[in-house]
Amino acid sequence: MAGKSRVAGKMSVMDINEIRRKFPILDRKVEGRNLVYLDNTATSQTPHSVVSDISSLYEHTKANVHRGVHTLSQEATDLQERTREHVRRYINASSIEEVVFTRGTTEAINLVASSFGDRLRDGDEIVLTVMEHHANIVPWQLLQRHKDIRLRVVDIDSEGTLDLRQYRSLFNEHTRLVAFCHVSNVLGTVNPVREMTAFAKERGVPVLIDGAQASPHMKIDVRDLDCDFYAFSSHKMYGPTGVGVLYGRRELLESMPPYQGGGEMIKHVSFSGTTFADLPFKFEAGTPDFIDIAAFSKALDFIEETGIDNIAAHEERLLAYATERLERIPGLRIFGKAPHKSAVISFLVGDIHPYDLGMLLDKLGVAVRTGHHCAMPLMERFGIPGTVRASFAVYNTFEEVDAFVAALERVVSMF
Repeated sequence: MAGKSRVAGKMSVMDINEIRRKFPILDRKVEGRNLVYLDNTATSQTPHSVVSDISSLYEHTKANVHRGVHTLSQEATDLQERTREHVRRYINASSIEEVVFTRGTTEAINLVASSFGDRLRDGDEIVLTVMEHHANIVPWQLLQRHKDIRLRVVDIDSEGTLDLRQYRSLFNEHTRLVAFCHVSNVLGTVNPVREMTAFAKERGVPVLIDGAQASPHMKIDVRDLDCDFYAFSSHKMYGPTGVGVLYGRRELLESMPPYQGGGEMIKHVSFSGTTFADLPFKFEAGTPDFIDIAAFSKALDFIEETGIDNIAAHEERLLAYATERLERIPGLRIFGKAPHKSAVISFLVGDIHPYDLGMLLDKLGVAVRTGHHCAMPLMERFGIPGTVRASFAVYNTFEEVDAFVAALERVVSMF
């Protein structure tokens, strides 16, 4: 099924067979058929190098970090902090103090909502977009339980492109934060984040970017973006689950109170008061997932060795090929046709419920995501209950796209 990637007669510089061999799960069968895994926006698969590293760490280097003078503890600490430095280089942060480990993008955004939100006052406003994941909506609504703040929402056009004129119009003297996704997890729209950030910064408004759907597919440079916060997850980047990163501009992080209290995030504790640890540990209370954090570095190795530009180019060709094939199916509607989009296609076919399509595709060995994709306001914007979503990663092939389309055509013929 796999081979060198191609479209319009062009060959990729990557050997997809070699890449696929690094992912044992791609060899498994589902319902007696070769697995076609197209649910990468939800979570990507993990190469053997990461899995074996996790096993080795549990077998040889499991000891709590930052709390021991013995050899194992020091080794585990060094491995976790090497990953922090690796992440810093990967996103081009100024220092490791700006790299905070979390459980994922969701917790990273909640950290900002809780800690940065502590400075907001009644009457303040936050600008969001209609295409946000629930993780970048609900934390701000929870903040509204305690403070009379207003959420202002940027709309999109029929193609799934943000209305930048409206975006600019929503700023006023009450705007205290802008929070938006780099890439929509439903539409695949790649937002003009540099332009949006520059506009906000000219007005002294901090910017948080949800980078969960961008970090696996494109180069991330937080200094070039000039954002104040950037959040992403390991498990979407071929890495372990339960690990995330919050980049925060140092001067902002220093001014923010801790997100949680407990061990490791303190300098001194007494019943009369507590002083907190320096960055980034002020925001890392308790025992971190130090095994998976250490193994995340292997996932970054995989991305860097493959080449993020190679990954992006391959996925772009897959997206173009799949889009062209799907548009031939009568009654199929694609949601998200922005000129600049990532490797995700959300669609419906006629009046067929997305759950029915997804379950029947699974019987044919094709794994896609169905439902509202944690973006219910966006579904309401289009007047639909949900979509079927096929999303691609570097290990997907054009043969898999053909198998997916053939399976979909077979399923549609049943209705």
